[in-house]
Amino acid sequence: MAVPSAAIQPRSSIFSRLLSRWSESRNALGFGFMLPAAALLLVFLTYPLGLGVWLGFTDARIGRPGIFIGIENYEYLWSDAVFWLSVFNTLLYTISASILKFALGLWLALILNQNLPFKSFFRAIVLLPWVVPTVLSAIAFWWIYDSQFSILSWALMEMGLIDHRINFLGDPENARASVIAANVWRGIPFVAITLLAGLQTIPQSLYEAATLDGASRWQLFRYVTLPLLTPIIAITMTFSVLFTFTDFQLIYVLTRGGPVNATHLMATLSFQRGISGGQLGEGAAIAVAMIPFLLAAILFSYFGLQRRKWQQGGGD
Repeated sequence: MAVPSAAIQPRSSIFSRLLSRWSESRNALGFGFMLPAAALLLVFLTYPLGLGVWLGFTDARIGRPGIFIGIENYEYLWSDAVFWLSVFNTLLYTISASILKFALGLWLALILNQNLPFKSFFRAIVLLPWVVPTVLSAIAFWWIYDSQFSILSWALMEMGLIDHRINFLGDPENARASVIAANVWRGIPFVAITLLAGLQTIPQSLYEAATLDGASRWQLFRYVTLPLLTPIIAITMTFSVLFTFTDFQLIYVLTRGGPVNATHLMATLSFQRGISGGQLGEGAAIAVAMIPFLLAAILFSYFGLQRRKWQQGGGD
């Protein structure tokens, strides 16, 4: 019985044809471009995240792998006053700093969007707080807030506004306000430049048409600028909230969580318990406890700020 020639065709040629068709597909090309990034995320994000979740269910310590203990670490954290203080500090720090960065960043973006002299120079200057390494910024603020040699206290005393030096980092309330101010100073450029890029995409013809209809400056902002800028605002503020919520370097250099844990964030407390204190399991549990808050911020952006009626200026 004769065997069809296609049946005895070498497997290598069939494989080559399939590979050729796959390589010509647009989906295959996109998958090929995404593969290196996916591999990096898998190695440097997925594996550490999975390891952290596993450590949170163990009593691992530095130098000892530990054993599985279930949710004992989380039960301990539930009754830990310092942990709940760090949760409060993190929420206060994130909400306050994010609101201030959004308000000041939007205001700065609107100014930089005008036809100003030396506009390019000012846009470059605005980026400086963002591009300077966080540790250098924190050291500069540590000097500004110094209890004995603070240039800020000296300036206020010279202007007659205060009669004694302010203990910026030694008083709990002052320390909270000080670290928030430092984070706002560092984060405003990111918000301003990103929103400025969004403002550049809004057609001028819309402003001209609204002006001809008698719209005021506030109405131009409310009914033209804000609706068209809402998707950019959603993305920008989502990243801003994530960066602020997970902030570590600024707090660690300025206060290391002090005084009396008044500025401990969840990230710094996790480091203190897991690395400095050697309790890897407990530190990992604190880090894992941050995930629900981060997911909530992402979901709020996705289901709230990016609804179609918001983008079109609707009220719902």
